[in-house]
Amino acid sequence: QVQLVESGGGLVQAGGSLRLSCAASGRTARNYAMGWFRQAPGKEREFVSSIDWSGAFTHYLNSVKGRFTISRDNAENTVYLRMNSLRPEDTAVYYCADGRGAVVTSRDIDYDDWGQGTQVTVSS
Repeated sequence: QVQLVESGGGLVQAGGSLRLSCAASGRTARNYAMGWFRQAPGKEREFVSSIDWSGAFTHYLNSVKGRFTISRDNAENTVYLRMNSLRPEDTAVYYCADGRGAVVTSRDIDYDDWGQGTQVTVSS
């Protein structure tokens, strides 16, 4: 089992930037894909981005392509989500998760463990 702790959320104006971090401990997360999901009030959780075990391959929700960048530091067992040009519709609790396999995936059933989430609020 992997323990995941997200940080970096906060309140930002539209057009601003944030960088989320997810520190993993326990099972070696570096061998597995990692993902970011989000859940806005009254909405279902949705996929945001995924990165494979090596960091070479990434996948994004269409609405965040070109604005968000996922990356990972396997030496530090940490995955990041850089979010630029934030919009009010990006407001949500953001969760990181570790994959059951090594390749990118947008399906939440392909993830084993989840963090507690970090709130991102974008004001207009």
